[in-house]
Order: sequence, then structure tokens, then C-alpha cells
Amino acid sequence: MNKKFIDIAEQALIVSTIFILFLLLFESKLVVPVWLQPVGRMHPLFLHFPIVLLLLALGMEFFRFNPANNANTFYRTFLTNFWLIGALSAAFTVIMGIFLSKETGYEGETLPWHKWTGIAVFFLAAIGYWCRSMAWYQAPVAKGLALVTTLCVVLAGHYGSVLTHGDNFITGPILKSAPVPLEEAIVFNDVIQPIFEQKCVSCHNPDKLKGELMLTDAKSILKGGKTGKLFVAGQPEISLLLQRIHLPSEDKKHMPPIGKSQLNPQEIALLSLWIKAKADFTKKVIDLPLNDSLRLIASTFLSPVEREEEHFDFSAADEETIQKLITEFRSISPLARESPALAVNFFNKTAFNSEKIKELKEIKEQVVFLNLAKMPVKDADISQITAFENLQKLDLNFTDITGKGLKELTSLKQLKNLSISGTKVTMKDLQAVIPNFKSLNTIVVWNTGLTIEEIRQLQKAHPRIRFIEGFKDDGKNPIKLNPPQVKNKSTVFNEPVLVQLAHPVKGVQIRFTTDGTEPDSVKSAIFTNQTVIKASTNIRAKAYKEGWFGSDEVAFDFFKRTYVPDSVRLLLPLNRVHQAEGAKSFFDQKLGTFNANSPAWANNWAGVRNNDLALMAEFKKPVLLSSVELRIMEETETGIFPPESIEVWGGNSPDQLKKIAVIKPSIPTKYRTHLLQAVGGKFKPQTVSYLKIVAKPLSKMPEWHGGKGKPALLLVDEMFFN
Repeated sequence: MNKKFIDIAEQALIVSTIFILFLLLFESKLVVPVWLQPVGRMHPLFLHFPIVLLLLALGMEFFRFNPANNANTFYRTFLTNFWLIGALSAAFTVIMGIFLSKETGYEGETLPWHKWTGIAVFFLAAIGYWCRSMAWYQAPVAKGLALVTTLCVVLAGHYGSVLTHGDNFITGPILKSAPVPLEEAIVFNDVIQPIFEQKCVSCHNPDKLKGELMLTDAKSILKGGKTGKLFVAGQPEISLLLQRIHLPSEDKKHMPPIGKSQLNPQEIALLSLWIKAKADFTKKVIDLPLNDSLRLIASTFLSPVEREEEHFDFSAADEETIQKLITEFRSISPLARESPALAVNFFNKTAFNSEKIKELKEIKEQVVFLNLAKMPVKDADISQITAFENLQKLDLNFTDITGKGLKELTSLKQLKNLSISGTKVTMKDLQAVIPNFKSLNTIVVWNTGLTIEEIRQLQKAHPRIRFIEGFKDDGKNPIKLNPPQVKNKSTVFNEPVLVQLAHPVKGVQIRFTTDGTEPDSVKSAIFTNQTVIKASTNIRAKAYKEGWFGSDEVAFDFFKRTYVPDSVRLLLPLNRVHQAEGAKSFFDQKLGTFNANSPAWANNWAGVRNNDLALMAEFKKPVLLSSVELRIMEETETGIFPPESIEVWGGNSPDQLKKIAVIKPSIPTKYRTHLLQAVGGKFKPQTVSYLKIVAKPLSKMPEWHGGKGKPALLLVDEMFFN
């Protein structure tokens, strides 16, 4: 470097030192204006430059007084210049860091350590630069300074990584614990919290509190952040956590932000299912039902229960024989990959008889699982079952077997699991036969004639066997009913439709209203599967049963549609994220939902943001049009608004359309609960063969909204004419 440049750099170093001292002295009063914040945010980008320069300079400084190096003019000049540039760039980095630390979201115990070790690096580098030419500065001092400054550089980098990536970023791979055994795992501690730690805690920890949200422990997670509670227990579809995850990646509120490791579909499903299961922080994984989705997915993250690898003494059956025995009422499949053991399932009880079991004699040695649930199996058929000498699991749920048939099953020496739910087996039958089962370890007896007390007696008498009794409604422990379900294939109809509501619990009474009032258990009409609707109707329903708490209210919108176009095409592109099925999705009778984990969310919503939703429809036979409605989603929290306007154009030729109507839906004036609604309106009847709909998304979100001034997202799943 030439002398002039060195002079400028040295003056800049002096000014930077004074400025940093000033910032430190008045730091408590320092407020960084918005226009200066980008300078602070360059800190993570710029800091690698001084680290590299200083480490190289410090390494050279350590060996500076070696005779060969000390006598080398180029070595000494090069080192001096490197040291000066490194110290000056460290000054800029410190200034940027101080600016950045004044923004919200940076606090905690780690920040001061990162800050002061970084400042120490700068002052050591600056002091070292000015002292290097003094007589007392010899090899021991140079080596000591190099070592101390290097240590500060390492510590500053370490504390910086803790701020940005969490306190176990470096040691995480080494200290990573082995998967927790399934039987010991707690859903939150061992499945949910690890997701937060891997994908969220780097920005939501005591040292870096983005959005005033901390995700390091249960208490903080329940508290939520600046924008409110993180989730609504039992309702993932309206929980802020899932809403932010499912925002388009380009949205600034999408979490995790672009550049961070994103959640995979399995992790998103786990978070959703955990919230849906009331976000329990103490429940064990094995306390969930065996077929529960949360348990099934969580189990893949955990170490399975240790058990001996199962070996079979028999060889595999001939593949051609297996394929010959597979029918439309019987499936045969390997128990596991490359295993000779087979599982057989029967379907369609009208096509079943004992001969169908006998037909399996060619593979009787390989069958270890036989499912005959709900088949008309009687005691006389048991002799066909006992031919499967290696049978380990047998499902006889809701069959006609009795204690006599059970007695014959005791000849199956390998039988481990027996399901006899819904049968007429009695306590006396089981007392007589259970001691004769040599390998039995599980027996399912729910919905039999056995009382809870009798099952407990059996469990006490046979502790090696697990008795699964299921839930019995004795009226002493009322639980809340789940809401009624709609069974209509679609709630969009052209002709009068019979409403089909149902409930999975027997004996439930469904009460409903169609006038917009909330249904109750006394005055509201009882649903009898005889309700026919001819016009668009909102049905509100609740389920009631004696001994149970009434369900939450559920609403079903039935939409009447008179006309369906013969062809339809989009005039402008849809948003990249919300393509649905293109133009045909507006007339396919498939409605979208709020639930971001439902296929109806991903596949049924068509959306626009940066251009209009413009569509051309053709009717081969002219229609008399008097109204147009669009079913939309409104979710102000995530910037999904009704359209600013809906233009309706019609005519007998696509080139000669006239504007029939301009409809302006109501725009929300504040944040409100999300809803699905049909927006549109009526107009003077017009006969048309061609119809153009232009729905304009809200061009600028209102001042009260966090995204004020930006275009809103418009989501539409169906259109209704007349």
C-alpha cells in the first residue's frame, strides 16, 4: 500500500476507535433510526472479512521475530498492511454489531459475551497495530498478543453462532442423544420439542427473541409471542403456528424464514396432529391409540421397542400360488419385506364361507396373521383355522364364535394375539380356555359381555396377558361428543338434495337449525334424514346424547347452482402457489377448507395476488343469468381478503361482451376470525352465451393491517350462477 492510503486508513482507525468509545459510553440512550438499520443488519455478512484477515495477520505475527522473517522486508510490510486492514474492518464490524443489537429480538446472557469479546478483538487489534513498532514490543509480547487476540476471535465467533444457531450448534452432532425408546417417549419432549430445536429455536431463544417468542420450553410456548398465542389447542386450522408455516415462502411472515432450514411434511403433520390432540405436554406416545396418526408418525422418530428379530423355520410360498389365491374378497401379502410369513385378510361377508379358508391349505404353513373380522365365522369353522400351525395373530372380531370355538383354538401353539371383540364369549368361557394358550400375550375383549370387574379379575389371574377392554360408557365419566359429520358427496347441488348428517357414536341425537340461530338440545329440530333443501342453505348442527357433553357446533354450507358452463378458460394466470385444478376447479363441486393439512386446502383453492382472476365461460345453450357468487376464504391475519370488486360481463359472442354488473363485496375494517363465504350479488336478468368474470384482489391492504399497502391474496374455490 502506498503511504497516502496508509495515512487515510490509520486516520480512519483512530476515528473508528473514538466513535466506538462514544457508542459504548452512550449506548443506553442510543436509538438506531429505520434508515440506518440496514447497516446494522450487514453485521453477519461483513464479520467474516475481519476474521479471515486478523487470523492470517495473527498467525504471521506469531512468527514475525524469527530471524528469516524479521529480515524479510516484504514479510514485515505485508504483515503491517494486513494488520491495519484487519483492525479497520473489525471496527466497522463492531459498529454494525452495536447497531444491530439495538433492534428488538436480541437479548439474553449470550449477547453481552458476543458483544464484549468482539469489542476486545477490535481494541487488541488496534492497540497491537500502534504498539508493534515500539522498542519493548518483542517476540514474547507478539506471541502473547497473537494468542490472546486469536482466543477472543474464536470466543466471539462461538457466541455469535450461539445467537444465530442455538447453544448446541457446534456440539450438537457429537452430543446428539440416541433416539428415545418408544415405550419411554413423551410426545412433546421427544417428538415435538426436537422439531422446535432444529428448525425454530435459533431465532426464538432467550438470546435472540424474535417476535418476543421463545420456543425453548413448555411455559414459553404456552405464553406465545408479540402476535398472540402460538396455537389454539384442538384447532390446528386456526393456530398461528400452522398458519405461518403454510404461508407462501416469499411471504415475510412465513416460518421458518427463507434461508433457514424448512420443516418437512412429516414435521408439519406432527405439529398439526399434536395441536389437534389438545397439545398435551405430558402424554406418552404409547398412551395414544395404536392406530392414532400422531403415534404412527411419532414412532418413526423414535427407537422401536427392542425385541428379538423374528425368524421363521419355514420357507416362502410359491409366488404363483399366492397370486392364484388372491381374489376380490381376499388379500394375501408378506408380513414384512423378504419375509416368508404371510398375512391374509378377508372382505365381503356375503361371499364368505368356510371353504374360502380351506382354499388356503397350500400356504397354511406360511400364514401367521389371519383377519376374519365381521365374517360369518362359526364354531364349526374353527377346525379350518387350526390348520394354520404357525398362526400368531387371529382377528375374530364380531364373528359368531363362542367358548366352544375358543377351546379348539388352544391347539394353536404359536398364537400370540387374539381379538374377539363383539362376540358372545363369556367370563366363564375365558376362565376355562386361557390357561391352555401357551403363547398368548394379548387378547382384545372390548364390546363383549364382560364387565370391567370381570376383565380386571382375568388380568389379575393372568398377568402375562394384556387384556384390551376399550371404552365403556357407564355414564360416570362423561366426555364431549365430537361434532356431527356431513355425508353428502358434495354440498354443491343443482337439483333439490337430501341432507345427510351422521355421527359415529350410536344413539346420538343431532339437533339443527337453518335460520342462522345456534342449535340447542330442547327447541331445535331433531335431524331425521328427511330434510330436503332446494336453495342455498346454512345448516348449523350439534350432537347430544344422555351421559355425554354436547358437541361443539358445526356449520355446513349447501350451495344451489343452476347453471354450469359447457367450457371455461382462464384469461390470466393463477398465483404460483394456488393453482388448484385451473379453470375447471371453479365448477368441480369440491370445496376448500381452512385446515392447512387437508388436501382440500392444497388442491381446491385457486388464488391470485398480482393480477385479476379473469375467467371466460361458454354456454352452448343461452342462459338467463341473474346472479353470480364466488365462494372465497377470508383470513385477515395472513392477508387473505375478499375481492375489491367483481365485474360480470356477458353477451352472445366472446368479442361483443358488455358489462352487466360490478359487485363490490364488504372489506373487513379490522382483524377478525377467518371465515368461508360466498360473495357476489344479483342483477337485472340477462340472456348470455358467453360470460366473463373478473374478480380483482384488494390492491392495497388497509392501514390497520400489518401488510398495509401490499396487495392481498384472493382465494376462490367455486363459482355459482343463479
